[in-house]
Amino acid sequence: QDIRREVMEFGVSQIDAGTRIELAGYTDKGEQKLDREQFEIGDTRSLDEIMLDLMQHDYVPSFCTSCYRKGRTGEHFMEFAIPGFIENFCTPNAMFTLAEYLEDYASDESKTVGTALIQRQLKSLSPKRQAMAKEHLDKIIIQGQRDVYL
Repeated sequence: QDIRREVMEFGVSQIDAGTRIELAGYTDKGEQKLDREQFEIGDTRSLDEIMLDLMQHDYVPSFCTSCYRKGRTGEHFMEFAIPGFIENFCTPNAMFTLAEYLEDYASDESKTVGTALIQRQLKSLSPKRQAMAKEHLDKIIIQGQRDVYL
């Protein structure tokens, strides 16, 4: 946990969470059976525990795949990334995927912490982006839509 927290400060943008390494780990419901694991990992916390930890440290966990799905890959992605335009997609999309997670899977504590984090993130957006993001968040939270992205 400490190493993860330390590398996040250096800009690591992708980490593993909630991995099930025991045989039949994804088919058996319930707690992990670490006596059946194929190899050892250092962080056995659940996905929700890791999500909560990240959110408590003001990181916005994201499950976003919109760039890939919209064809923003390779050279085309770099056209957005190098000048910083990709932020116009990444921040809102991160909030959208986090909102979906909070609605569908999160513990009550994670939902409370994550909802407050999303509200803080909204304030960092321009008024135009903020209005658009709120509209999309309403689709997720109020209307129950899923797979909402820019």
